[in-house]
Amino acid sequence: MAGNSQRRGAIRKGGTKKGQVVGSGGRRRRGLEGRGATPPAEMRKGHVAQRRTKSATKDTGHRSGGRPAGRKPDDGPETVLGRNPVVECLRAGVPATALYVAVGTDSDERLTESVQIAANAGIAILEVPRTDLDRMSSNGLHQGVALQVPPYRYAHPDDLFAGAQASGEQALLVALDNITDPRNLGAVVRSVAAFGGHGVLIPQRRSASITAVAWRTSAGAAARLPVARATNLTRTLKDWAAKGVQIVGLDADGDTTLDEYEGTGPVVIVVGSEGKGLSRLVRETCDSVLSIPMAGQVESLNASVAAGVVLAEIARQRRIG
Repeated sequence: MAGNSQRRGAIRKGGTKKGQVVGSGGRRRRGLEGRGATPPAEMRKGHVAQRRTKSATKDTGHRSGGRPAGRKPDDGPETVLGRNPVVECLRAGVPATALYVAVGTDSDERLTESVQIAANAGIAILEVPRTDLDRMSSNGLHQGVALQVPPYRYAHPDDLFAGAQASGEQALLVALDNITDPRNLGAVVRSVAAFGGHGVLIPQRRSASITAVAWRTSAGAAARLPVARATNLTRTLKDWAAKGVQIVGLDADGDTTLDEYEGTGPVVIVVGSEGKGLSRLVRETCDSVLSIPMAGQVESLNASVAAGVVLAEIARQRRIG
């Protein structure tokens, strides 16, 4: 075209068989293309929220007895990956903040249901590049969907106890010692809610926390029942005992059987793990230690099952008392 020969890039330069062409190579055009939804702040490279998350993770990993560096801190947001875990969390009413769906993901019944539940609950639904979900998971097995769950808001032990006293009923609380499986924690929360308990107490260290797995196992009871976290479990139990509550531990070698126990007064049931049982200091704090009579050769029950049995018996005594 006339006059076009003076335009930069219109004339080939020597140096190769075909000659070199000055131009952007399409880079400017690609730069104008859309890149999908903006990822959350903690996933954006260089963002202050991402630096804060990395710093918190490193600090936790370097503490004595803490989590290894690179793992998510307990009090940070949690990401649930995979179609089954995501839809189960949404069915259980887990208070999620965002549902991420990878661009181009094939839909099925689980994904359709997840999107529908999230939309009805007012949860943000974001379509993101698959690479964003790859960064969320360590092995890339996210199946094109992820759910972000905010940190659980724990009650203070004093507030938990005050709420039990203000209920107008005899306090019924459960404390967990050495319970590290979040499924056990979720099952205990569900049982406490089912049998009229007022809350659950867990230690801050060496304990399962309210994660998405615990939420799912509790079948939504974690949204209705307060869970408190104690800096020192033994000290909190002693403080509650001084306020007139009986501290009762559960152990296969207990000094009292459940058949002999009367639970109509204010009580805190302390449940230890199936393997380790109650720790020494916690056991010494208990006013009595209960055992559950069993037939056959079974030596012990799962911690959450044992808690459910005792709670059911106490609820029965209070109904007829």
